[in-house]
Amino acid sequence: MPEVRDPRFEQRLEELRREAHAKGRVDGRGVDVMGGPIPVNGPPNKPNTRIGASEDNAGKSGYFGMPALKPPVWTWEIPLYFFIGGAAGMAAVIAMATIFLSHMEITRPAMWIAAVGGVLTPVLLIMDLGRPLLFFNMLRIFKPQSAMSMGVYILTPFGIAAIPGALATELYARHLVPEGMWTTLLFWAVGGLVTISGLSGMLLATYTGVLIGATAVPAWHTHRVMLPLHFGIAGLGSAAGILELLGYRIPALNAISWLAIGIETILWLVLFKKHGAADRAVHEGVSGRMLKTAEVFTGPLSLVLMAFGLVPFAAGTFIVGAFVSRFGWVMAGKASAKDPAAAFAAQR
Repeated sequence: MPEVRDPRFEQRLEELRREAHAKGRVDGRGVDVMGGPIPVNGPPNKPNTRIGASEDNAGKSGYFGMPALKPPVWTWEIPLYFFIGGAAGMAAVIAMATIFLSHMEITRPAMWIAAVGGVLTPVLLIMDLGRPLLFFNMLRIFKPQSAMSMGVYILTPFGIAAIPGALATELYARHLVPEGMWTTLLFWAVGGLVTISGLSGMLLATYTGVLIGATAVPAWHTHRVMLPLHFGIAGLGSAAGILELLGYRIPALNAISWLAIGIETILWLVLFKKHGAADRAVHEGVSGRMLKTAEVFTGPLSLVLMAFGLVPFAAGTFIVGAFVSRFGWVMAGKASAKDPAAAFAAQR
């Protein structure tokens, strides 16, 4: 039986030929291949309205019923790694700032937070990789164009500097070395180790945002500009919050908390802007609810608590929000990768 062609299909093809001949290009939308595998727009219970699209694929997702992208296989270790790495990295930044401002009473606990993170983050990363040897194999190759490769080269010097830096800071703060040359050497060792951990910690707290943004996952890629700032500020506020919960209160630390909460409040407003199907997972479903809740905790709710002078409650609220946010972003990435409409929308 001869194939019956849709006259609208042939008419649209002729229009495209004329446009290409006249302009040398085609600005409008083309046609779908007759019987092709791309699913139709809209719910499967509605008739097909796209010229040339196959009704046999109505209701299917992706290409021949398969998702367009492979979702991330990360489990709980990676979002926890994001959270601990962000807080520990920014704690080292706070330690670096306070040592130059002669606030050694803050430098010491901040470096211990960084040291704990320097121990836990590689453990979590190795747990996700499955074998310790894979972590060391990543150190064999230096690829500046790879966010994951650069992450290993950021994490390694951070741990190497933060752990002995915390010990050296403790010795110096408690005057546990003889006066004279040893004190001078220890002072320079503390300064060097804290500076290295602070610089690498800043990168550790922000590179995770670059890591997930530099992918084809629509929800992550759509917010690739915001994510490094968002992750870094969440880490900064978490580090300051932990120090405040430990009882350390100085004006500089309070200013850091105000800064982090203020920026997170602005980012909360930015997240309200929808980008259609491309970032649907950020606004809808379980991942959307988690991210919205987390942003309320780190932004406006913490801001109100700080305004009323409830610093410990604001610190705890911010930490909880930052923690939930990391899991929310990973869940949003998985949901977005499984959504073919998000993948197709992100390409337009």
